[in-house]
Amino acid sequence: MPLLSVGRPMSEAVIEMSAKGFGVVGITDESGKLIGVITDGDLRRHMAGDLLAQPVQEVMSRNPRVIKGDVLASAAMEFMQDHKVTVLFLVDEAGAPVGILHIHDLLRAGIA
Repeated sequence: MPLLSVGRPMSEAVIEMSAKGFGVVGITDESGKLIGVITDGDLRRHMAGDLLAQPVQEVMSRNPRVIKGDVLASAAMEFMQDHKVTVLFLVDEAGAPVGILHIHDLLRAGIA
């Protein structure tokens, strides 16, 4: 799962996004709670000479859209379509990431 903690440099975020192939990296606080995400769109919006040296919290989108692990696949697909997102982190009751769901996973499973 593509995750980094607060304070890490954007250079690590780009590597993590590329290595995991989801086009997103989740940002967690000191307690492990998901507090933000960095997407390809965030990279484009923050393109500047010092982007890779900035800490991830300067670039991340705060309060990411998430789902709980017990949500039905059809409800997850509807949520993605309604909010125009292609990736969702699954979180536990404490807000810690426990999984990731990409829209391609749902399409391959025939959820549409």
